[in-house]
Amino acid sequence: MPELEFRRLGRTEMKPKSLGLGCGYLGNPKRPDQEAITTIKYAVEKGINFIDTSPEYGLSEQRVGSGLSNGLREKVYLQTKVGSHPKYLRDFSKKATIWSLENSFKLLKTDYVDSILIHGPRYDIETPLGDCLDILVDWKSKGRIGHIGIGIRQHEFHRRAIETGEMDIVLSFLDYTLLSQSLEKTTIPLALKEDVGIILAGPLNGSLLAGPEPKINESTNNPNVELPPSLVGGPTDPKIFPRAHKIWKWCKDERINIRDLAIQFVLNAPVSGNGIVLAGPSNKKEFDEVYKSATSILPKKTWEKFEKEFNVKSYIN
Repeated sequence: MPELEFRRLGRTEMKPKSLGLGCGYLGNPKRPDQEAITTIKYAVEKGINFIDTSPEYGLSEQRVGSGLSNGLREKVYLQTKVGSHPKYLRDFSKKATIWSLENSFKLLKTDYVDSILIHGPRYDIETPLGDCLDILVDWKSKGRIGHIGIGIRQHEFHRRAIETGEMDIVLSFLDYTLLSQSLEKTTIPLALKEDVGIILAGPLNGSLLAGPEPKINESTNNPNVELPPSLVGGPTDPKIFPRAHKIWKWCKDERINIRDLAIQFVLNAPVSGNGIVLAGPSNKKEFDEVYKSATSILPKKTWEKFEKEFNVKSYIN
């Protein structure tokens, strides 16, 4: 079984493993603290050295802080976000940004965070690039944070943020998976040109590519509701289900683990060794499943069949 390789993350000079731990689902307040803490510790023991969280993810920051206690903090690159705390949701003012940063540092039990991302502005990119970005630049100059980035869906927002010259990292989600590769034509080449690190999140598109048969959630299937940009093409978008089910059925017929296919496809995205994949398990078992998929090798013939069937180019060597 191959090991996870080290990658470059743009000009940050960070050297994370190719697979990082996203802690969104680990913040679920309905699940026990210890389950999440155990998963975080276990991931670090397995060699994961990049951990991503956010104030938006329930109890995630608090649990990450506990999980990285007793010396583990020094073994990982730690990333959190601003602009998405429920108290100041999508408030990118100076007051909200400073409060959110100080609160995150307290919960994470650290005085330094390797990277902070501006998180999830929906329809306006200019406001977050004002006071909020100014605060991040100031904290970076004072050595409190290492690098600045943006985590958002819209590719045009990626471009605008990169144009400021202050972005070290771009986190994108759902747009480089088995279901969609639109990022390949937009943000990826721009980020490579500007030496901005690339983080590809959501490789399993919720659970659509995780193994269970994709099924439309009737409670969210309302054709009269316009989805925000972050949810279009995601696991709650009924328009994506036909293609997801077709890929699932093909994998079943070919006796291929769809999770292996999905994870390895994104790990081999055309980022020239300049980016990583962020997976978000909800417990230790799911982490093991993702880790196994990331460190397995599907035969070249499988990729050739997939490319022919779905007209999707893979970059598997």
